[in-house]
Amino acid sequence: MIGLVRTVVGWITGGALDRVLNTVDRKIAAESDRERIKADVVMEYYRSRAGWMQAGGFWLLAAFGGVVLFHFGAVAIYSVFWCADCAWPQPWTIAALPAPMDEWEGWIVLACIGGAGAFAWKR
Repeated sequence: MIGLVRTVVGWITGGALDRVLNTVDRKIAAESDRERIKADVVMEYYRSRAGWMQAGGFWLLAAFGGVVLFHFGAVAIYSVFWCADCAWPQPWTIAALPAPMDEWEGWIVLACIGGAGAFAWKR
């Protein structure tokens, strides 16, 4: 019965309805494929990101801790050798970090040293 109705409507419209419906079907299929591809790309991105976070813990620590340890070391070495009343007095100074960041820097240094100690103790 549906085939007969479709044939009659196709005969009346000259096949235009079939072309429109086929175009709509192709568009829906293309959008479905596009959404599936987007979902696959997002899933692969998060899968690779999780893998990097698992394998990249050392490099993440080195990226943040290295800069902080460099600044902390520069301040410590400066305080020992080149401060105003030390062995080799200098007119220049190393600026301290602003209020919340000085505490954060201390926490990062402790985390880096504590993390290295935990890994050494674990072996």
